[in-house]
Order: sequence, then C-alpha cells, then structure tokens
Amino acid sequence: MKIDDFLRTRRTVHNFQPRPVPDHLVVEAIESARWAPNHKLTEPWEFVIIGKETAAAISERNAEMLRETKGEASAAHKLARWNSMPGWMLLMCRRVDDPFRQQEDYGACCCAAQNFMLSLWSAGVATKWGTGPVTQDPEFFRLVGVDPAERFTVGLFWYGYPAATPPSARGPLQAVFKRLD
Repeated sequence: MKIDDFLRTRRTVHNFQPRPVPDHLVVEAIESARWAPNHKLTEPWEFVIIGKETAAAISERNAEMLRETKGEASAAHKLARWNSMPGWMLLMCRRVDDPFRQQEDYGACCCAAQNFMLSLWSAGVATKWGTGPVTQDPEFFRLVGVDPAERFTVGLFWYGYPAATPPSARGPLQAVFKRLD
C-alpha cells in the first residue's frame, strides 16, 4: 500500500478481537513514532506500555469516576469494555516552562501518535486514542508512575486486531483548502 492509502484507511476502532498483538509490532510502532518531527530535536515524548494489572487498576478508577457522574450501569458497561481491550499504550509529554516550546512539544507528540497508529495499521492492527477525564486524574498518574508536575498525558491508546473497521468520510476538500497569491 502507498502511504496515502494508510492515511486514508486508518480508522478509530472501538471493538477489537480478543487476540493479543505481538510485542515486536508495538515496539516497532514506538520506534517509528519517535521519528516524528520535533522542533530542535527535543524528543519530548515518553511511551509507556501498560500491562494487564495496571490496565485493570486504571479501568477500575475510570469506573469509580463514572459511578459518581453517570451511575452504576454506565460504570459497569465501561469497566467491562475497558477490561476487554487487548493492548494499552500511554503517551506522555515532558512539561517545560516556555509556553511556545510546550505547544511545539505537544504538536510533536501528536505527530508521534500518528506515526504509532499508522505503523500499527500497516501491520493490520487498529487503535483508539483516548483522552478522557481519568487520564488527568491524580490516581491515574500514581498508577502509571508518572509525576504530573513533570509530564502530562497526550493520550491513552488501545490497540488490537479490529473486530470491524468502521467507515469514514470527509467533507469536500474545497471546504478546508484555499490558495493565496
């Protein structure tokens, strides 16, 4: 496939097959991710593969938070769903004092996220990028062993072989493109 084909066919997948993804594919995707453009070669990212025990603890914390806001049924549904995710990866960005540089570093991490997802997609592995409230929770940072004063969450990524790949469409190019002389 050409790169444009990967760009245009990659989708956010919500449902995965229960089979695990070989570790070497995930490590290769992280290797590709770290080649994302990053101003002044700051390499501001940190990738964390989350194992079953930590994933279960994060899922429980997320369910606790949902119980408080949306009730038991919603919490139970989300807990079962999160516990079924075959693979988890956390992408963090290093905090810096300069707001402009922080914005550049966050942009670089988003490029790294795209590289990660495209690399996995090229191997038939789908992803979902999440940024829900639990990823900002102090207990989440404790569970993943990250000091929130030093790093912040770019995203929590689930990955696995897709149970189904949803269709997607984009509006017309003319709606988002112009040329200036």
